Amino acid sequence: MEGKAVADSALAMSTVMQPNQANPAGNVHGGEIMKLMDNAAGAVAQRHARTNVVTARVDELIFHQPIYVGNLVTCQAYLTFVGRASMEVLVTVEVEDLYSEMPAQCALTAYFTMVAMNSGGQPLRVPPLELITEEERFRFEEGQRRYEINKLKKQDYNPKPKYFADQPSGA
Repeated sequence: MEGKAVADSALAMSTVMQPNQANPAGNVHGGEIMKLMDNAAGAVAQRHARTNVVTARVDELIFHQPIYVGNLVTCQAYLTFVGRASMEVLVTVEVEDLYSEMPAQCALTAYFTMVAMNSGGQPLRVPPLELITEEERFRFEEGQRRYEINKLKKQDYNPKPKYFADQPSGA
């Protein structure tokens, strides 16, 4: 399978925030921003894999500044790591007040892990990532470390909370 460069699937998506995306005070709901980020990550992963993809993981989201109705929100997204079927996408959100001369400000960043799926819902091998620049190599190595850490976390995952562990079934 032939590899693909980071630039082949990278994208930027912009939208102006509307009143239906905000609370009565005009602050855009965090979930609206998360949805935009997930859409951007999904598009990048689908461009790379050319098949259906699903979101498997999102790392920590910390909002560094509020986003208001009327702000232009731009999600910039690109691959940082590709495994067998999974792809890590870095999504950066910039916010611009269209009524001021201030440049766009970074509101948050997050890594999304997307998994390519075949028509039967099974993970599907994706093309490798061709690394061209030193920055791409560095981000790939960081992504590979996160991948290994998250794999260990998944092995330790117990869906039953500890406070239920000693309860008899049906209690």
